[in-house]
Amino acid sequence: MFLLVGAIVVIAVVYLLLKRHESRMVLIAAGILMCCIAGKPMASLDAFAKSMTNAGLITSVCSCMGFAWCMKYTGCDKHLVLAIGKVLKKMGFLLIPGATLATFVVNIAIPSAAGCSAAVGVIFIPIMMSAGIHPAMAAAAVKSGTYGSMLNPGLVHNAVIAKLANTQITAVIGNHMMATVAGVVVAATVLTVLSIVMKENKGYVPEGGAAVEEDMAINPLYSLMPLVPVIILLLGSTGVVPALKMGVPHAMVIGAIISLAVTRKNPVELTKNFFNGMGDAYANIIGIIISVGVFVAGLNALGLIKALINWMLNSTGIVKIAATFGPFLLALISGSGDAATVAFNEAVTPHAAEFGLQTMNMGSAAALGGTLGRTISPIAGATIICAGIAGVDPMEVCKRNALGITLALVVGMILLLF
Repeated sequence: MFLLVGAIVVIAVVYLLLKRHESRMVLIAAGILMCCIAGKPMASLDAFAKSMTNAGLITSVCSCMGFAWCMKYTGCDKHLVLAIGKVLKKMGFLLIPGATLATFVVNIAIPSAAGCSAAVGVIFIPIMMSAGIHPAMAAAAVKSGTYGSMLNPGLVHNAVIAKLANTQITAVIGNHMMATVAGVVVAATVLTVLSIVMKENKGYVPEGGAAVEEDMAINPLYSLMPLVPVIILLLGSTGVVPALKMGVPHAMVIGAIISLAVTRKNPVELTKNFFNGMGDAYANIIGIIISVGVFVAGLNALGLIKALINWMLNSTGIVKIAATFGPFLLALISGSGDAATVAFNEAVTPHAAEFGLQTMNMGSAAALGGTLGRTISPIAGATIICAGIAGVDPMEVCKRNALGITLALVVGMILLLF
């Protein structure tokens, strides 16, 4: 009986999320409802309180977003985008894959897909259109690179996986780096071939010419600032510079201080932006983690998690596919990979060993699946932004990315789980 009720609640949650209702409200309400039905009302509130003080997640995610706000305040993120844009203009027939890979790199420093699309799109898309590339293809080239955030130490999924695997965030990133990079190379290559087949790689003439925002003088030092924390963490974690081995918050604060010294901006305003960014991260990112924790508590109270695990144990042949394509499909239809991926990783990934898989690999496959699913979702914020800049329908962007992103997911699944 409990399983049937739980299944109905889960279906209702998916429906409400598809209808774009506030995800935190839906997940918390569903979790509390399921716990009450199971006769364990306090279990949901216990999960809420526990998730609020998850030190590993809070320090990493909040400090990363604080640094991102500092980069926006100092304008360093814009210098990075403009600098890459000038290089792109000289790439000729490599412009489409170059734009995808460049967006991927920028997304490492600017982890928000929507924020990255806005910052990159206003520069890269007009450049491609002025070079004769079809608007929808130009938008697709940018959108297909918006999962570089998988390599950002502040990404919530990296923190969740690190906690589950009891390891460092940098170890998680190192574990899935090959799969993530291979995926973007596959996506960029397929999109390039597709543009040639569809004859959208040249010949387009924009009405009135495409305006490219590139009048601002580029300061090379400013353009390097968004990458400073990532460079510090990579050099330290790989042992190239042992003295730089440190935690994510340390690197973010150092990066903010260095950017202050380089840009000579108002230290009071930079400090305010850092903490405002941290607060925004807690509300909008950690808030989802808290909500998912309550939802998972409800699933546990009704016995759904145990039933799901038993079913997967009896169907081990599809575990790898379910771990990858489950979050992928949910993110595709909902426009967000966070809630579905975190819920899967919190509920199922802790039992990875029972399926003969490593926790890091299973968690990374789910995270990559959710991120890629969001990348080709027509209702994702980043898709709408790219399509808007190019002046095309979001569906046209997703159609061009569908094959490359799906193949990228398959490649990632093979590298991580087989």
